[in-house]
Amino acid sequence: MSGEGSPTDRPFDCHDLRVAVVAASWHEKVMNGLLEGTLDALKRHQVEQPVVVRVPGSFELPVVADALAKQGFDAVIALGVIIRGGTPHFEYVSSAATDGLNRVALDHGIPIGFGLLTCDNEEQALDRAGLDGSKEDKGYEATSAALQTAITLRKIRRREHLGG
Repeated sequence: MSGEGSPTDRPFDCHDLRVAVVAASWHEKVMNGLLEGTLDALKRHQVEQPVVVRVPGSFELPVVADALAKQGFDAVIALGVIIRGGTPHFEYVSSAATDGLNRVALDHGIPIGFGLLTCDNEEQALDRAGLDGSKEDKGYEATSAALQTAITLRKIRRREHLGG
């Protein structure tokens, strides 16, 4: 697990962004941590009234993210966890969810916060879930990245100076 080289996060004002969160339900303890990290990031970035939708598993994330994108949200945060097992299921679900979320982002031109953990075991997932004792908070990180991207896209669309 890296965590090395991640950008310094300084919350900034996103009060006027419409943000939705779609979160899987499998692996409840990990998902609770990811969702808490996401909600913390949204609060620190002053996002008002985010919409939170729960789905059964990570495979369902793209279709619901797509439906939310069609509703005009500025960003959608996708949270899930897939833990490797003894069958090819891990590869199929990981690939389908990742490809689907990428397609939603490109089709709608909005950032999808990629909070989908793909781990070899539960210990790795817990280390990334933002819980007490976790080494990383991928829910917070995915949310912050999506918000930064949403602001950048807004500036590009308004032809504002982006800085450099």
